[in-house]
Amino acid sequence: MSLLTLLILAAVVATVVSLFMGVSAMATGHDVGHRSSDQWMFMRVGLQGTALLLLILALLTK
Repeated sequence: MSLLTLLILAAVVATVVSLFMGVSAMATGHDVGHRSSDQWMFMRVGLQGTALLLLILALLTK
């Protein structure tokens, strides 16, 4: 496994974790939970972008 493959896998796992954390924070009925879910979902979007850029980089280098 190359370093790029490991980085892609780490980005995908981090994206999935942030998705579940955001959904679980959203499920709470408190204002703090909703603010926290916004932060988790913002992080998810960034991680998805990172994973996508790494995938494009991997395709271009092959």
